[in-house]
Amino acid sequence: MPFTIAIDGPAASGKGTLARALATHFGFAHLDTGLLYRAVGAMGGDPIDAAQRLQPSDLQRSDLRSAEAGQAASRVAAIPEVRAALLEFQRRFAATEPGAVLDGRDIGTVICPDAEVKLYVTASDTIRARRRALELGADEAQMLRELRERDARDAVRDVAPMKPAADAVTLDTSDMSIDDAIAKAVEIVERVRA
Repeated sequence: MPFTIAIDGPAASGKGTLARALATHFGFAHLDTGLLYRAVGAMGGDPIDAAQRLQPSDLQRSDLRSAEAGQAASRVAAIPEVRAALLEFQRRFAATEPGAVLDGRDIGTVICPDAEVKLYVTASDTIRARRRALELGADEAQMLRELRERDARDAVRDVAPMKPAADAVTLDTSDMSIDDAIAKAVEIVERVRA
């Protein structure tokens, strides 16, 4: 039976870095579910049709890490039909043997509510804005505005709002080095697998 790790949290909290590190450490498959929504948003046209036609190759687009793709992802993720079209894609991935790590905003609450480990990764707004600005070579103040706008939209949407699962372990990475955050996440998973 596959072992599933669900990682949720806002943009630039460190959830993607932790997900990749955990997948490598445990030999699990990894899916950045935000790429699904970024790809749907970047494809243009009718987002419901784009979600229904989405192929794994669409996740290889070079423009999916841009701020524009992130904003587009947040907009299309609020459409219930888009979320429904991508639900099975994600659940099939979560069943990958010997295990899978999925990161996003509703993994522990909607996609994989029975995941063996659920982490909610967060960090302060200013730290996240600084991280994203460095990653994208963008203005930090602009990143802060965009992150706050996106967080507000993702937290109040009617379908699958961004929030920690009731049984998630919250990991605040604001004052942690990458190595310390990874070590803590590995410790949490190993405790459950023991």
